[in-house]
Amino acid sequence: MIKPEVDKLVKLRASGEVLADKAADIRGSRVIDIHGRSLGTIHGLLIDGREKKVRFLEVESGGILGLGEAKSFIPVEAVASITDDEVHINLDSVSVASAPMYDPKLLDHAKFFTDTYGYYGFPPFLATSYTYPS
Repeated sequence: MIKPEVDKLVKLRASGEVLADKAADIRGSRVIDIHGRSLGTIHGLLIDGREKKVRFLEVESGGILGLGEAKSFIPVEAVASITDDEVHINLDSVSVASAPMYDPKLLDHAKFFTDTYGYYGFPPFLATSYTYPS
């Protein structure tokens, strides 16, 4: 069963919210896939408006001076480990590159969230039985 009233995801920095532990801020960290390849840098954290929890990592790769960058949105459930300057995920670069793209102007946010979590093989955070990763 899907929870009703799904809010848009917003970037943490635009939400007015802050992380409880500033030392745990992973923005700016490199993202490393399951094979040790760098996918890019965490540019932002997307949170849901209702529960104020991080749902996706916004990862930017490629480009020069902000032009031509590719953005990927990776569910926090994919995080395998975190070091001082790297976030390791349990996905490969091909899967991330082929994932559904997020558009903040979407009319059906619940479908995007469900489709994206399904694509990556994780239960969606919208499900009533969902448990936030530790």
